[in-house]
Amino acid sequence: QAIESVNKRGRKCLSLDCEMVGVGKGKLSALARCSLVDVHGQIVLDEYVRPDEVITDYRTRWSGIRPRHMRRAKRFCKVQRQVARLLDGSLLVGHAVHHDLNVLGLKHNRADIRDTAECKQLRYDPNGYDMQPSLKNLTRHHLNQEIQSGEHDSTEDARAAMDLYRMFEEQWEERIDAKAANLFSDEFWPEDVQNDQS
Repeated sequence: QAIESVNKRGRKCLSLDCEMVGVGKGKLSALARCSLVDVHGQIVLDEYVRPDEVITDYRTRWSGIRPRHMRRAKRFCKVQRQVARLLDGSLLVGHAVHHDLNVLGLKHNRADIRDTAECKQLRYDPNGYDMQPSLKNLTRHHLNQEIQSGEHDSTEDARAAMDLYRMFEEQWEERIDAKAANLFSDEFWPEDVQNDQS
């Protein structure tokens, strides 16, 4: 069944968030839960994931992951394939989403990523610094909502990122269009290339 999840410009659009645990002696980050929501905040995918290595730190305080969740968890490779298929051709929304892509072992076209951690329209500056606000603070400031008050929930975080994107979607997309237009203007090309085209 096709996913009807498009932004105002008709582009397929999904928001991603992952929860991680520590594995092995070094307690390296590994995927333990992966969530995708559509533009309406409806869950498209929400799966617990069993890492290939032994979990040595559940990070429950932040991840919300417990041993009982692993009893019904899916294999990493299966969830990875599902996410790759769903994200194919989609705009990808998230907060510092490169962390989520890294833990999934996936890549996504940078031009199709809408990262709320990098969007200048979302930034606010209460202390006089050009800082990169957390998703928790952005959600409180712009949406007047509280998230991550305890253990994190990847569906909640994915919805928050999508809500922020939709709130600023028009300005965000217009800024991207303007950057693309400037990139192809004559001032960005060497004079010899311009002369060759004339």
